[in-house]
Amino acid sequence: MVDETRRKILKTGAAAAAMAAVPPVLAQQAGQTAPAGKFYEKGKVRIHYQEWGTGFPLLLISGGGLGGSKIEGLTNPFDVVGEFKGEYRCIGSDLRTSTGLSSGPLEVDRPWDMIADDQLALLDHLGIDKFMVMGFCIGGPLVWNLLERAPNRVVAAVAAQPSGCRAEAPTLMYDTNMTGWGPDYVKRHPDVTMAQIDQFLTNMYKKPADFLWCVTRDFVKQCKNPVLVLPDDIPAHPYKVAMEAAMLAPNAEVSMFPWKEPKERIPLAVRQIRSFLRAHRTTVATA
Repeated sequence: MVDETRRKILKTGAAAAAMAAVPPVLAQQAGQTAPAGKFYEKGKVRIHYQEWGTGFPLLLISGGGLGGSKIEGLTNPFDVVGEFKGEYRCIGSDLRTSTGLSSGPLEVDRPWDMIADDQLALLDHLGIDKFMVMGFCIGGPLVWNLLERAPNRVVAAVAAQPSGCRAEAPTLMYDTNMTGWGPDYVKRHPDVTMAQIDQFLTNMYKKPADFLWCVTRDFVKQCKNPVLVLPDDIPAHPYKVAMEAAMLAPNAEVSMFPWKEPKERIPLAVRQIRSFLRAHRTTVATA
């Protein structure tokens, strides 16, 4: 259960007052060479992944949507691997839907669970049972899907700038993917038709066109896992949905908002993520 003292501190203006003491944003290590990727294969699925560091397992899901969620995206909005590989065994992978190196059939009837299958199977392959997870953008709903699929394995979760269904534009994600990701995917996979893309995206973003798509409000209300939400507010990342999820989940915490602008705020947000993960890592270690 979340420490009530920490919750109260996060709700006060103490975090904002500490802003003046925060050092300038750490520059991304653009020239850093990533370790060579590996592949995990299961049937027709081939997942490209990388690991960094040692310690308690931390699954990282980059932003970028269906086409852009891949390992190289873990540098945005900050150098995620660089910040956490010193304390955790970080694991990142390319979604099989992305322009990265993962591949596999497009399971049109189960888009969210298709991705969760890949993530859980990869962790099984690596001999990992319990883990923490941090997801950005599309990684937000993917985090919630993992919480529903494997609640006893997810020790703590971070949903940063999470995607969600904007009430005033409920078909936004379907529309943008039908005109952007879909045609590009078909070019790269000529065995897939736009009719199949339509079915895939309909099941992903229209059934239902509401909230977080892959989980219900009733699930979030009863989800006991610790969750830290860092809201955003752009068309694809609605502030209202992120905050609703944070308010519904009984053991959720929320960051200050905005936390990415000005950029001097990002180190404070990273500090909060680190504190949150350490608190629950310690709980597991001493349980």
